[in-house]
Amino acid sequence: MTSTAQRSSPLATPGQHGLVAHSDGPFVPVQTRSERFRSVNVDDFEPVNGREHEWKLSPVAAFADLTGGELDGSRLPIEAADVAGVALSYIARDDDRIGTAGTPEDRASANAWSAFDEALLVSITGEDEKVAFVTRTALGDAPRAAHTVIEAAPNSRGFVVLAGSGSARLSENVEILVGDGASLTVVSLQEWDDEAVHLSSQFARLGRDSYLKHIVVSLGGKVVRVNPSTHLAEQGADIESLGLYFADAGQHLEQQVFVHHDAPHTKSRVTYKGALQGTGARTVWIGDVLIGNAAVGTDSYEQNRNLVLTEGTRADSIPNLEIETGDIEGAGHASATGRFDDEQLFYLMARGIREDEARRLVVRGFLTDIVQKIGSADLEARLTAAIEAELEGR
Repeated sequence: MTSTAQRSSPLATPGQHGLVAHSDGPFVPVQTRSERFRSVNVDDFEPVNGREHEWKLSPVAAFADLTGGELDGSRLPIEAADVAGVALSYIARDDDRIGTAGTPEDRASANAWSAFDEALLVSITGEDEKVAFVTRTALGDAPRAAHTVIEAAPNSRGFVVLAGSGSARLSENVEILVGDGASLTVVSLQEWDDEAVHLSSQFARLGRDSYLKHIVVSLGGKVVRVNPSTHLAEQGADIESLGLYFADAGQHLEQQVFVHHDAPHTKSRVTYKGALQGTGARTVWIGDVLIGNAAVGTDSYEQNRNLVLTEGTRADSIPNLEIETGDIEGAGHASATGRFDDEQLFYLMARGIREDEARRLVVRGFLTDIVQKIGSADLEARLTAAIEAELEGR
């Protein structure tokens, strides 16, 4: 758990990379995603004021206790059934696996890292398919910290759902370690109560020829901010990063996704889709892809789509792509935010479908693309029902 002190440095010359010193001092903003400051110690970060690059689109006043206050780092209450090939245990802060997948880049993540007592370890072994649900529920209104490590042994296969429901004010870190040749699906499912606040930094490290499907589903909670970072550290690593979110009136749902291609012949596909309805509904999606100079043969694409259902909503969508080598298979990004397709509505209504039902069909079809990629029939049915409930305002 070594601190990594990497702050912006003064310009060596006025023309370095085409940048000039700012009038407010000799420092310039970090230009490369991988150069951001990182540390496991909360005291290494300045207090959050909302003007920082990582917080400028977030309602920081709503969770000041999670970024700067004391957190309860004791074990969270969890519910999990026994599943063959999946073992749950707790490990100490000095376990060698902690810190292997990543290091905090913001104060909330570092505060949780500084505060947790023990980490929950979810171990996946065996080449057979298995599905495990780990649910955190009714955590209360006191600010809490948590740390979870999900480890897939080499050549293992598994499907893990990390779910949250009930009340919560939680800041957490999740580390995902995918061994060589392993295939793992991790679903981060947020179904919190209306006033819950959840900040989650999730770090994944992929071994040689491994595959990770990482899915973020955010439906409940007042403020939910899930930031997944994936390090494609070994040759042949493959990440499919999916996201599904539905923001109602007064709800803030945020995702800042980072994929770092750091080895030859790695692949990434990032697809996030969201819908917004009601005054004050707000979503934020930032997608960063960095293709390092060693990542020859990279194949990467990221996209974000938002469907606006009513007036008074706001969707921020910012894709970023950095390429440090010209020897790649392909890389691209796309972003779109729009209203209903009037032609689709007309087509359905011309066939006798009421307007309200036609609108539900359009939204359902828009989001079902993500739901059908999850890979668990039970979870897909559960999410389809949840989307229906959102559309009906329940």
